[in-house]
Amino acid sequence: MAWTPDQLPSLAGTTAVVTGANSGIGWHTAAALARKGARVTLACRNAGSAATAAQRIRATVPDAEVEVRPLDLSSLASVGAFAAAWEGPLDLLVNNAGVMTPSSWQGTAEGFELQFGTNHLGHFALTAGLLPALSQSTAARVVSVTSIAARRARSLDHGLGLTGKYTPMGAYSQSKLAVALFAEELDRRLRAVGSTVTSVLAHPGWSATAVHQPGDSPGLSVRVGRRATAILGSSPRTGARSQVHAATAPDVAGGQFVGPRLIVRGAPQTVPLTAAMTNTADAGWLWAESARLTGTEPFPSQP
Repeated sequence: MAWTPDQLPSLAGTTAVVTGANSGIGWHTAAALARKGARVTLACRNAGSAATAAQRIRATVPDAEVEVRPLDLSSLASVGAFAAAWEGPLDLLVNNAGVMTPSSWQGTAEGFELQFGTNHLGHFALTAGLLPALSQSTAARVVSVTSIAARRARSLDHGLGLTGKYTPMGAYSQSKLAVALFAEELDRRLRAVGSTVTSVLAHPGWSATAVHQPGDSPGLSVRVGRRATAILGSSPRTGARSQVHAATAPDVAGGQFVGPRLIVRGAPQTVPLTAAMTNTADAGWLWAESARLTGTEPFPSQP
């Protein structure tokens, strides 16, 4: 039988943060969690579209407990302000937001390559800032969302997009490999200190969702790729299934990777990690470098 959102357990009393929840996969993730009773914070860069997204959830889930808080993952100051303002336990953090294939090299507020800085470093700093709140929960989860594009990256580029030739998809693949390496390293470190928080990785398959920069003028190859995805890819609602499953399924354990059964589409299930995603040397280096670049450290000392 095909997986449906109705199979989710009750989430009454659960508090969740979903980044990039104003549209696409993020919105469907937030709506699915709210439908099962979770109190959901939509953490978004665009306050106007986030407010509209919250209203859309309330229209379909009249008793939904949703709120909007500003979060720009391309700005470490914004990330720090979001984390500092959080009060009380947090049960679920879905690191969903992302930027995909800007046509030319762009930088974050701190000068990092935009895709790496937003997709990985922003979420690294956010997780670090919210880990105390997550640790107050009896069984919190951090769900990091990677992409099938990460399979293109055979190993981590230690230049982090700041050196060498820029290609939109190459940089995107690197950023999503970094997301995967972080999720797996986070799980190892959580287990090493006996934490009740777990880290899970998910990918949506080939899903049609808008994660490009507004106003960007993509090149031909990027335009063709986006058009093909829009025609052949699964809907954002379908794409959200993997991360919703990773966030809520009782049988999902820390360190597992959840994706569609047929790689690009299908019901969510545990899927294998690529060799690059299990490279512990790269993961350790990335962790240390991310802590240095962001000025944050989820664990004060090496476990």
